[in-house]
Amino acid sequence: MEEQHKTDGITEIAGESPEMKGERRNVIFSVIISGFLLLCIWTIWFFERWFHLDLHFLALEPRTISGLPGIFFEPLLHGNLNHIASNSIPLFLLLTGALYFYRGAGLKALVWIWFLTGTLVWLFGRPNLHIGASGIVYGLASFHAFSGFIRNDLRLMSISLLTIFLYGSMIWGIFPLFPGVSWETHLMGGLSGLYTAIRFRKEGPQPRKYFDDEPPDEPGEPETPSEEPPLQSHANISIHYVYREKPNSESN
Repeated sequence: MEEQHKTDGITEIAGESPEMKGERRNVIFSVIISGFLLLCIWTIWFFERWFHLDLHFLALEPRTISGLPGIFFEPLLHGNLNHIASNSIPLFLLLTGALYFYRGAGLKALVWIWFLTGTLVWLFGRPNLHIGASGIVYGLASFHAFSGFIRNDLRLMSISLLTIFLYGSMIWGIFPLFPGVSWETHLMGGLSGLYTAIRFRKEGPQPRKYFDDEPPDEPGEPETPSEEPPLQSHANISIHYVYREKPNSESN
């Protein structure tokens, strides 16, 4: 068994490389942030049910002064158990992936997706109450789907393809096909994710550069004749090879 010891309140494994320590801490940080957001969402939902409250006055209502707080609170409010449960798993997975694979850019993307989605829905949405974290889910899915290709990074491209494979069917949610569903929130979330993928393309991990073992031949001046070092034999006989240009023959 590997020996474990405690350093500054953090349990570390003896012989663990600094890279492994950094990766482990990044995983823990990503899970904690995602879990904390889910904890807030579920706490609010249970708080409403336990005390029989209606917090829909904090919902987003487009183009109204009273609906402005919804830009901040819309993702935290949900209508029923099925609504909050359907958003929780993809939100946790997509947010954890964004924070882990994109480092600080993932956290910035979350903030921008959150407020940009709400602002666009407030400006262009139907005059109804809009609630739910699905806009964040669509934004993070869009961010993952486009970031790998925009950055031209093979590892992140695989994450993009995986996201498209798992959540590609979400594309139907941006169309007004289902009654009672805020397709505007889905659409604005997807556009916000695309915007953040472009905006933060130069932050976080960058594609690795690969170099050839040998530099390419460069044109230059022809080599001048030179005298090779003497080749010595066991009989102490030195042989010199001298290269000289052949004289041009001129006709009379």
